[in-house]
Amino acid sequence: MRAESNGIGDEIEGVLWFLGAIWGVFLLSFLVPSVDRFGVVPRTSGGLIGIATMPFLHASLVHLLSNTAPLFILLLLLAGSRARSWSIVAGVSVLSGSLLWIFGRPAIHIGASALVFGLITFLIASGLLERRPIPLLISICVGFLYGGSLVFGVIPGLRSGVSWDGHLCGAVAGVLSAYSLAPGGGRPPRAVEVAPPSFQKPAL
Repeated sequence: MRAESNGIGDEIEGVLWFLGAIWGVFLLSFLVPSVDRFGVVPRTSGGLIGIATMPFLHASLVHLLSNTAPLFILLLLLAGSRARSWSIVAGVSVLSGSLLWIFGRPAIHIGASALVFGLITFLIASGLLERRPIPLLISICVGFLYGGSLVFGVIPGLRSGVSWDGHLCGAVAGVLSAYSLAPGGGRPPRAVEVAPPSFQKPAL
């Protein structure tokens, strides 16, 4: 019981440290306002750094608060259902940032929204691909809680000033990450034909 409690405590501590780093960067932006320019700027060499920094940069307190609650819930769900959860977070973040750098609109893209959308689609896709009860239950809960945001957040023009292309790249990155980690690369298991045993007379 104690080991299990320590495991849950470690997961919560890791999530709090991650969110604390995001809030720390936001507070730093008051001292160094130019820090926000280190977001993803598509198809520019200087914008490449944003692939790593984008999730930690936010334009306002409202922007930060809107990402903090879903991030906290999704990170706990991920840590409770997957091993190597932080490598998944890093992979989804880097892949979504890379896709945004290649396909995004010319702008400075900042915020953890792409990671939020990536984690949502990762949990849903992995639950469906692996056909396990717990991930499927998690995917249903996540879809119920954030389904509306998932749909409307990736449609161009519905929310002015919002990086819908960042959301879309995050969602795609989550699906691709889930597919790559699923047993057999997301393919259903192949049936292997086994020849029936042959009955031969024993050698005399």
